[in-house]
This record gives sequence, structure tokens and C-alpha cells, in this order.
Amino acid sequence: MDGLSSVLDALGDGDLAGLGDGELLDRTAALVAARNRIEAELARTVRAADVRRAAEHDGLTTMRSWLRGHARLSAAEAGRVVRAGRVLEHLPAVARAFAAGQVSAEQVAAVVPVVTSERVAAAAEQGVELAEVDAVLAEVAATRPHRALRQVVGHYLARLDPDGTEPDPTEGRSVSIARHSDGSITARVELDAVGGEKFQAALESIAAAGRCAGDLRTRAQQLGDALVQLCDLALASGTLPVLRIVKPHVAVTIPLEDLADSATGPGSAELGFGATISAARARWIACDATVTRIVLSPEGLPLDLGRSARVVPPHLRRAVEHRDRGCVFTGCTAPTHFCDVHHRLEWINGAQTNLENSALLCERHHTEVHHGFRVQRGSDGRWRTWRPDGTEILLPPERPATAA
Repeated sequence: MDGLSSVLDALGDGDLAGLGDGELLDRTAALVAARNRIEAELARTVRAADVRRAAEHDGLTTMRSWLRGHARLSAAEAGRVVRAGRVLEHLPAVARAFAAGQVSAEQVAAVVPVVTSERVAAAAEQGVELAEVDAVLAEVAATRPHRALRQVVGHYLARLDPDGTEPDPTEGRSVSIARHSDGSITARVELDAVGGEKFQAALESIAAAGRCAGDLRTRAQQLGDALVQLCDLALASGTLPVLRIVKPHVAVTIPLEDLADSATGPGSAELGFGATISAARARWIACDATVTRIVLSPEGLPLDLGRSARVVPPHLRRAVEHRDRGCVFTGCTAPTHFCDVHHRLEWINGAQTNLENSALLCERHHTEVHHGFRVQRGSDGRWRTWRPDGTEILLPPERPATAA
């Protein structure tokens, strides 16, 4: 791995300004092939770790969760890497083309449906030679446009089960959310025909009701506003399921002085899912909101409940969420609403219910902490985690951003 780092360092030191157009294109093609080879080796390594359940060494269940917490990949990217490793086991020709740099990770992702356990079993029952399918897929991926590969995969799946049972609509439904640095999000929605019809009908009812003369919004903007309004209506109805002992709501944290000040105050407030907004935007939300004062000290809201209560009440939970921002187990990225408030020292053994004795842990890591793992908050406010054997779980240091 040191040799690989040296090569990459040398590439980064190269002067691109002096290269001609043809040289830049050749360099681009070579780098794409090299990236494909590295992606292939990553998928192979992750698969080996997944089979051995190596992630449990760091207190995590799967390599997908390990990649999210330790390699800082998004949930979608971590899932893609794990699925790619499974593909390589069943399709050696595709694996060889991937390792040679001729096939990209995106193309490998396109053939994932071919090697699900159900379809591999169906191919065996029908006498389909998976090796022949593998060879065709590898050739198409290496020589044809990406859309052609998707067409070949779709044709194969249709021929494999032309008279199959009606698919479960829930299997094809998904929502992927990517958060940007300014707190905005991009969402990708995949729905079956019936689910899509319901979705469109709900949005259209609100979008149509809001149209008026002089409305200059694009169609996309109208639907975006309708989706937010639909969420407003659902939250305001009070009929949504309770989320971790409190009703789902939009949470905004802002210092009192910024809330009272009339200045814009960019970057002064934080939303429940981690986005940062201006004080002006927070004051706008507060016009129709319940304001809760949380003072993280003994002088304010009574965060220390002593021995009078074992179950953490809502106001203390909000304080713990404000401090921890998510599961505190090293490498875990679970948000606050996935988490329990854990008594670091057990209440039944005489400990108190207060902020100092509380830690936010997702269900998985709450269990791990009760089975030998240990979390501790240092004087610097940073949480650390130790394995049952006493060794600490450490994340790789963040690399400083290189100058442009």
C-alpha cells in the first residue's frame, strides 16, 4: 500500500498545464482504468471482510456500517461497494474485466440483479449456464455503452422468469437522500406504479390548489413546494407515530442571544438532522413553534433527576441529543432518532438519571455496550470507545484539504 501511495503522490505533483489536449485525454483514460482497478480490489477486500464478519472487531454488524463510520462513505456508496464484492464471487469474467480496469464500478452495480440468491437459484433450476451469461456481460460491459449493458441485464431477467409471480411493490420502493454542505438535500425516489400514482396524486392536489395568476415557478418548483407542504400537513396533524418518546417535529437549536437579536446571523442555528441555518431563518420557524429553554448546566432546566426517575424524560433527551448529535459509539453514524439514551452507570446499581450519566446509543451499540464494549466521554467532550479486550477503536485521521 505504501507503493500505491507513492505513485498517487507522484501523480499529484505532475504539472497538467504543460500537457497537450491528446495527452490530457490519454491521462484521463489511464486514470479511469486505474480507478476501476482500485475499485475492484476494494470490492474484493470488502467481500473478504464481510464473509469473515471482520466489522465485529470494531463493534459493528456489517461492512456496510463499517464503511459508513470508518471510511466516511455515504450509505448508498457503502452499499454499492458491498454489493460489488458479492457480484465478483458469482461472475469471474466480470471480476477479471473489473480488475483489469476495463469495467467500472457503476457497470458492476448494473449486473447486481443477475446474482441475487433467488435468480442464481432460478438459473440453476432452468439449466442456465451462468458462466455463459458472465462472459456476455463482461464483453458488453467492456465494449458497449452503459445503456446497452442495462438492456442486456433486463433482457436476461425477463427471459429467466417470463411468467413470474406478481412482484411485491414494496421491494421496488426506495428513497435515497444526499445531504449537501449547506444543509440542503437531494432526494431520489423509486416507486412502483401504484405507489407512484399515490405520490403524484397527493403532490398534484397541493400543487394545483396553490396555482394562481402570475405564478412564475417552474413545474419542478411547484412540486417541491407541494412536497414540503405535504410534510407540514402531516406534522401539524399530530397523527404521526411517536419518534423516541416525542412526537416527530422540526427541531431547531439556537443560542438565546441569536434568537433575540435582529441580525441575520448566518450559521447560527442547527436543525435536528444536522443542517445549519441562519438566525433569521430560525426566527421565522419560531413564529409558529414551541420554544424550549435548555441550559446545559445545574442552574437552568433541572437536567439532574437524581434517583426519582429511571426513564429519561423528553426535556433530558433533548439535552442529550443536543450534546451528542447521534450515536456516540466510534464509527457509528446513526442519527438521534435511531438512538436510546443509555445510563452509563446503571440506574439499578444506584446511579442517577442526569446529563452526565447519559449517552446516546443506537440499538445495536446499546446492546454492545451491555456486552463488554465501553464508551466514555473525555474532558474535551469527545467520546471514545473500547473493545471488550481493552483496545480502543480508532478512526483514521482526517486528511487536510490540499490547496487548490
